[in-house]
Amino acid sequence: MAGLQPVSRDAGLPSTAAATEGRGAPPSLLLKASAGVVLLLVWEIVVRALAPEYVARPTGIAKVFLPVLSDAQFLAAAGATLWAVVQGLAISIVAGTAVGLLMGRVPTAEHGLRYYVNSLFATPMVAILPLVTLWFGYNADARLAVVVFASFFSMAINTADGARSVPMEFLEVARSFRARPMSTMFDVVLPSSLPYLLAGLRLAAGRALIGAVVAEFFVSIPGLGYFILYNSRTFRHDDAFVAVIVLVAAGVGFEAAIKWLTRRYMPWGRRG
Repeated sequence: MAGLQPVSRDAGLPSTAAATEGRGAPPSLLLKASAGVVLLLVWEIVVRALAPEYVARPTGIAKVFLPVLSDAQFLAAAGATLWAVVQGLAISIVAGTAVGLLMGRVPTAEHGLRYYVNSLFATPMVAILPLVTLWFGYNADARLAVVVFASFFSMAINTADGARSVPMEFLEVARSFRARPMSTMFDVVLPSSLPYLLAGLRLAAGRALIGAVVAEFFVSIPGLGYFILYNSRTFRHDDAFVAVIVLVAAGVGFEAAIKWLTRRYMPWGRRG
């Protein structure tokens, strides 16, 4: 009939998001906080019921957290570990990026280095610690060498993958403008490989932290790893766990910084 309009079957029905919101779904942040509180409560109850008195528990960690953080020896140990990680990452970024670009764009280098790089990447860092201490001694140089060993191969492998994945259209445009090989490498290949390079940096940062702590366990030099080892052996588990929290915070902070850089300066490199 005239004047009547067709009515959609979905008209008047709330959207999925609105329906979910109307059912009172808890916000994501609240859900995460609630899960964390539950885990802390379970930890506290289980340790009080089953574990010895010296085992770390949330209330004990909370009591010693600020005193340990303000202690000069702890701050010196944290500074030594984190500075070694920063130094090792800087070396690995430069060397790993150079080797990765070479492997990704030069077939001879790829065939010559690929198996050695992959094999050393899969080698447990604990296995090379005795050799590192023989070469560098029982000092901070050994820790730095382990950090570089732990992080270098992640950078090299990911950068090589990124260099191989450069679209042919980019390279053809560079060749059409008669770009020199070095200009193509730094102006085309390297920018196109940045998402892969940042992915390698995220992996390298985590491995670098692990390498520094493992080296301090083995070599017994001042740092967060030795702080954890010493306090665990003297049954001060709460103090030791403060160092663990600092290491976790450093890793999470670096991860957040990499994600922010990717979102801010390379939105095309995001995966959702």
